[in-house]
Amino acid sequence: MKKILLYSFPAIALLASIFSCTTPYNYQNNDFEDVIIVEATLTNEYKNHEVKISRTYSLEESFPQFESQATVNVTDDLGNKYDFAEVGSSYVSAVKFQAVPERQYQLHILTKNGRTYVSTTEKLTTQTQIASVIPNVITKDGIPGVQIEVNSSDPTNTSRYYRYKYDETYKVVAPMWNAEEAIPAGNIVSFRPRTTEARTCYSDQKSNEILLTGTNDLSEDRVSNFPVKFISSKDPMIRNRYSILVKQYVQSLAAHTYYETLKEISDNGSILSQTQPGFFRGNISSVDNPREKVIGFFEVSSYSEKRIFFNFTDLFPKTSPPEYQYYCPAVIPEFEAGNFYFNNCYSTSPNSTCQGPTIVELIESRARVFFPTQELPKLILYTIQCGDCTSFSSNIKPSFWID
Repeated sequence: MKKILLYSFPAIALLASIFSCTTPYNYQNNDFEDVIIVEATLTNEYKNHEVKISRTYSLEESFPQFESQATVNVTDDLGNKYDFAEVGSSYVSAVKFQAVPERQYQLHILTKNGRTYVSTTEKLTTQTQIASVIPNVITKDGIPGVQIEVNSSDPTNTSRYYRYKYDETYKVVAPMWNAEEAIPAGNIVSFRPRTTEARTCYSDQKSNEILLTGTNDLSEDRVSNFPVKFISSKDPMIRNRYSILVKQYVQSLAAHTYYETLKEISDNGSILSQTQPGFFRGNISSVDNPREKVIGFFEVSSYSEKRIFFNFTDLFPKTSPPEYQYYCPAVIPEFEAGNFYFNNCYSTSPNSTCQGPTIVELIESRARVFFPTQELPKLILYTIQCGDCTSFSSNIKPSFWID
């Protein structure tokens, strides 16, 4: 159940649907409430900003329902209006713009069924830059690894509340890659030089947790070595080269309080317990019905980011690198020969051990990849991920990547 709730606004959708539940593990879906969910963060970045609108969903459903055909815009106290258009499963501003100091911003939503929602007016928070992002080698809970830590400070002592997100990108190098690839043609397998990159790829993933910290109880407005992410030294993600982009949002007290409550509920583990999280409001309300429940927060935050790179050998020079993401043995044990070695011949004899048709099928379906062997006419066929990283990653090098 925790996986469903993990650090997202849809998590609160589930909570809202059962806020009156009092008996553990005796859930009845008779009181499900259809509630609108809004995710919106406006920053000082000059870009096309995004607003996500969805509806609550019951435990029987897998995903929240996107609220389509809505009219969405953001206004400021000077009368400027920024319209948002429906793009995929979100709303994106028609033009690039940025939040600027001293202006007051408000979110407006008109749904396709005629309901109107507005946020409170919000101002841009203090613009504070990330000072540094540091990979620190530590042992956590008995596991050696690297902890990504962020440092930041505001000499004006007016930032105080911080939220962090991150994007991770890492290099993948297929261990059983070969310069030639097998090309099945009918019942014949031929070989030719590869024409596309299949050895080196780049994978990425985004943070899915709420990372908050505050300095209100400190004498200085300084974030010191705040842990953003811990990575085990055995994690394949850092096997070669790794990069992380840390994103910092300076929050208002109201936004920070909202996210703290959201994190507390998400961390609760199971919603089917005697703890009643209840319903908590953000800063968005219904114009037509003030008593209507609305989930979400319109946040106006100053933004800062910093990216770092490191190789595994930079941090762990005396440690063997992590295993590859997939099982790709360098030496084929005898007892596993049947899983990897294939007789590259073609015979219709009932007693034949020829596996030519099987080879063709496995290569055509991209289930296996060819690797050369001295034991011709036998072929070694590894799982596709071992010799062709494009089977699970991208061979397009990111524009920001530095080797």
